[in-house]
Amino acid sequence: MKEVYDVIIIGAGPAGLAAALYASRDRFKTLVLEKFMPGGQIINTDRIENYPGIERIDGPDLIEQMQKQAVSFGAEIKNGCEVTKLEKLQDRNIAVYCDKDKFVGRVVILAPGSVYRNLGIPGEKEFAGSGVSYCGTCDAPFFKGKQIVAVGGGNTAVEETLHLTKFADKVTMIHRRDEFRAAKILVEELLEKANEPNSNLIIKYSTVATAIQGEGKVQSVKLKNVKSGREEDYPCDGVFIFVGMVPNTGFLKDFLELSENGFIKCDCAYLRTKVPGVFVAGDCRVGAAMQLATAAGDGVIAAMMLKQYFRDANWWNESVSDLLQPGGW
Repeated sequence: MKEVYDVIIIGAGPAGLAAALYASRDRFKTLVLEKFMPGGQIINTDRIENYPGIERIDGPDLIEQMQKQAVSFGAEIKNGCEVTKLEKLQDRNIAVYCDKDKFVGRVVILAPGSVYRNLGIPGEKEFAGSGVSYCGTCDAPFFKGKQIVAVGGGNTAVEETLHLTKFADKVTMIHRRDEFRAAKILVEELLEKANEPNSNLIIKYSTVATAIQGEGKVQSVKLKNVKSGREEDYPCDGVFIFVGMVPNTGFLKDFLELSENGFIKCDCAYLRTKVPGVFVAGDCRVGAAMQLATAAGDGVIAAMMLKQYFRDANWWNESVSDLLQPGGW
């Protein structure tokens, strides 16, 4: 007879490991499936200063501690297991398929994470984490007194660029169009900042980055005006890229509801999806804050909510209609 886990967690990033810690500590039989190695995006971060209670740590060390803690309470972690499909069984359990393997759980917590959308230009990969960043909230303090180029035109790009101006001596924001697609109120705030006397914010419209350059560190970015075709080498100490996220949810498209951009739709209070017994945590869900601490917090919430589901499965059916109300997603 196939072994049945109390909870199967898909993804061993901060959200998945936090969920594994809470679930296993509550004596639930817990399995974590990770397609590569534990860590997710944070494994590539060499300096973390915004995780509560830890003054400074690097990504690999934090993940190692989280993994050891979860395993110490009995969580089982299987690396190299890429999930390809989920299936709801007649007995209300959920089958999780990984290549040739099949695992069965009473509950599934989805924490596959997401990846930053890249520009795909020369130098971007080479300087990632060493002058190229995708998170202003995370890395702005490291560029105090520096010159920065920010790329993007959506809500996140505007919000993060405004945050960068609090630290950098000079922030140049480039956008490939001649107007922003961000919310009007955000654009107004951005333009107000740019028009201040002696502002440290410069906006370049109809401009794209074609290469990031430097020797050992970022020293300039090659910019191109898409209307005139004119190119220039623009000096800077760092490049922040805000062109969106790509959730790792392709394997779920026929199983539950995803947003237009592939993020998992959920009830943001309890992190339930519309499939009974399936929760979601971290950067793969609609409304995620895309921060280390909030991803871990999601994992904790999902692991705590599964206890409610075990106590009363009708709780799901009685409450799931709330998700259909305006704003429920």
